[in-house]
Amino acid sequence: MKKKTVVLIGIAVCVLLLTSPVLASGSYLKIYGNANEDDTIDMRDVTYIKLAIFGKKPATDFADANYDGKISMLDVGQTKLIILGKEKKLTFIDASGRIVTVKKPLERIVVFNHGMFLTMRSIKATDNVVGVGEMLAWHWGPLFPEVSDYPTAGSFTKPNYEAVLSLNPDAVFLGGKEVMRGGNEEIIEKFKQIGPSITVICFECENPSYYVGEVRKSGYILEKKEEAEEFIDFYEHYMNIIKERVDKIPEEDKPKVYFEMPKKTYRTVGAGTCSHNMIIYAGGDNIFSDLSDSRSIDIHSEEVIKRDPEIIVKGAPGPGYNVDDPTGLIKARDEIMNRSELKYVAAVKNERVYISYYGLIWTPTHFVHIAYLAKWFHPELFEDLDPKAIHQEYLTKFLEADYNLDEKGAFAYPEPS
Repeated sequence: MKKKTVVLIGIAVCVLLLTSPVLASGSYLKIYGNANEDDTIDMRDVTYIKLAIFGKKPATDFADANYDGKISMLDVGQTKLIILGKEKKLTFIDASGRIVTVKKPLERIVVFNHGMFLTMRSIKATDNVVGVGEMLAWHWGPLFPEVSDYPTAGSFTKPNYEAVLSLNPDAVFLGGKEVMRGGNEEIIEKFKQIGPSITVICFECENPSYYVGEVRKSGYILEKKEEAEEFIDFYEHYMNIIKERVDKIPEEDKPKVYFEMPKKTYRTVGAGTCSHNMIIYAGGDNIFSDLSDSRSIDIHSEEVIKRDPEIIVKGAPGPGYNVDDPTGLIKARDEIMNRSELKYVAAVKNERVYISYYGLIWTPTHFVHIAYLAKWFHPELFEDLDPKAIHQEYLTKFLEADYNLDEKGAFAYPEPS
């Protein structure tokens, strides 16, 4: 366990504080310098560090702004530099739970995490991208034709290490444990061996439980704090509309929901996953919330029948930005509606079966998916909510994409009225 020292000004006395490099509860912004563990780094953190030095406040992990193992006036200086955007290095906890120190500014970045690329685009921070994962253009080319000009360096699960090295990056952006379906320790270790000067940073950009923290952290890392806050204001505006209304719904009025993963029948999610959180956020009750919090779980059709969901939602591959009609979504819905074993399940009997493009779910666009879920779950409560309009505003204002949803794309079926 790491020991931290609080240095008292003018007194040669050290107080050792036991700490551990774990995610601090209640803190979304896990950057060293965020001493009071709120959502920003400002002069309140400077004051907090000074009070911690004199023993007037408990010394938190993040009060050690320069991450040297002790809390002193050097941390006050580092925090002031962070506030001014003049720090030469920044230490934080990334989405894999690792403590990472990055030298600033980052001038050459290879991005494997698609969600992170969208986040960077949303905060106007893609100028220093020098390489991407090979599937980025396929998924997002309809929005950003210019991504096909980026050099590619393998996939997010199988990086082409030689190609990465040839791009001479300062940093590589990977997915966290949820995006990487369990972990990416081998990839991180390989980068340590072949490119010790490359900083590997993991981001999770799909889970509404912590996405705001990821955006805000990105603003600090990429020197786009104001742009990050502007995007957060947009994101939270719609998320708060949904949350405030859902909070008033009695538990007994929240519909029982069965969520099915793409590509395979009877694979679902338990508590703790991003898809589970989206159901809860939209005012639903995940019928398999009692199961493991692994990314996905195989179940038997009899369990679905027994739990009798009122609503079925399935993520479907294929459509999205690359097509102009909902045929793939319609087929996915018809397949569920025609399962003989489900014909007496409430969701099928009442035709409350809905399909959502999987790319809308497991990327930063998850807030659009949540808007669709809220509309499907509680159509009267969210009569004034327009998921398509929210989506279009995001594409136009933040992604700066020349893409008209009235003419292109297929993301949800049936579209809520």
